[in-house]
Amino acid sequence: MKTSMSKKIFTRRRMPLLLLVVLVLLLSGCSTLPGATLTIDPQSPEPTKVTSGVQLLVLMTILSLAPTILILATSFTRIVIVLSMVRTAIGTPSAPPNQVIIGLSLLLTFFIMAPVYKEMDKTAIQPYTDGLIDQDTALEKAQIPIREFMFKQTREKDIQLFLDLGNETQPSTLADIPTLTLFPAFVISELRTAFTMGFVIYIPFLIIDLVVSSILLSLGMMMLPPSLVSLPFKLLLFVMVDGWYLLARSLVLSFSGGS
Repeated sequence: MKTSMSKKIFTRRRMPLLLLVVLVLLLSGCSTLPGATLTIDPQSPEPTKVTSGVQLLVLMTILSLAPTILILATSFTRIVIVLSMVRTAIGTPSAPPNQVIIGLSLLLTFFIMAPVYKEMDKTAIQPYTDGLIDQDTALEKAQIPIREFMFKQTREKDIQLFLDLGNETQPSTLADIPTLTLFPAFVISELRTAFTMGFVIYIPFLIIDLVVSSILLSLGMMMLPPSLVSLPFKLLLFVMVDGWYLLARSLVLSFSGGS
């Protein structure tokens, strides 16, 4: 009983590591690392453990690739761009600071990507760690939730662009589209969506700047910076409409139905 509980606790603790390994292997388009393999020797008395050398190699790979994967393969890109544009539109380049923007973006990313991780955990990671499926099968199953998430947010036009650039044959189903084609298409679709949302959010603050500039010009106060006067009004508007609530709600809901 105690051994079973210890095994479950150990498995849960290494879930994030296994998730990152799956993401690295999936999005890098390979299932092996240079000079090493992640397959387990069936003759080993403890087949669920990986040798320390391979663990170190996997850890170094994760440390080098995980930030890029986190930024590009999740909802992080759209969120951080929109939050940064909101800060610029208000006119406070250092408030909130970059640490807060990045931290909030990460928290929202974890919240949005939680269903994807749960699906990966259920269909790929748990069966693999329990020894029910092999590595190749786990990688194939782990791709499905990520690809479904990407397809919902990616325009067909962007996918077709990279299919043409890569001289790929026209796919008959979504499963025929390579991940290396879907990945860049997803990124540019996210950039387009993020800039579209940022433009819509920017308009009210721009109107305030124009009104304040016109008033100051009519009063002959040409030496007074309009941004200095409009900043309190933009902050007041943002607070009165509960801007952070609306912003977080819009960002999360923008991923629920696709772009």
